[in-house]
Amino acid sequence: MKLTKLFLLLASVSALVVSSDGSAFAGSATKPLYVGATVAANCTITTSAISFGAYDPLGVNATDPLTATGKVSIACTKGTTTHIGLDTGLHPGGSTGRQMAGGTPASTLPYSLFQPDNVTAWGNAAPSWLATPGPANLSPVDYVVNGEIPPAQNVSPGIDYADTVTATVNF
Repeated sequence: MKLTKLFLLLASVSALVVSSDGSAFAGSATKPLYVGATVAANCTITTSAISFGAYDPLGVNATDPLTATGKVSIACTKGTTTHIGLDTGLHPGGSTGRQMAGGTPASTLPYSLFQPDNVTAWGNAAPSWLATPGPANLSPVDYVVNGEIPPAQNVSPGIDYADTVTATVNF
């Protein structure tokens, strides 16, 4: 008889499931819970200025252009294909398509911007924008912007020439 009571007691205890907090349950059921997300293609862009310094059209820049570099940096979600464009600035025109302006009345100083290869003029649409491969991670990638003021420009001295070019990353 004692064995039968012990068996019944064990059977009733084994029917209970005990949770981690000590609560007892009569059973359990399971169902998968779907968890999902989509990753949006996204990029950020920053720039570093091109500062040419002093231009001397009668001295060193009579035969040699004045050059300087800046950079465009982009960070994008992994695998995002991008195109980086530079517009013609606030003062488009001149022999190179871009010009800095300064003074009153405004005087202009033509200049050019080139892609990292220092050969291809950098524009804001195909084929002159810079096509870049998708990044491998979220770290920013720097692209050199090569600037050049052609030699022997007939420009007024004592003026601070400037322009603002808008850099755009398309993805």
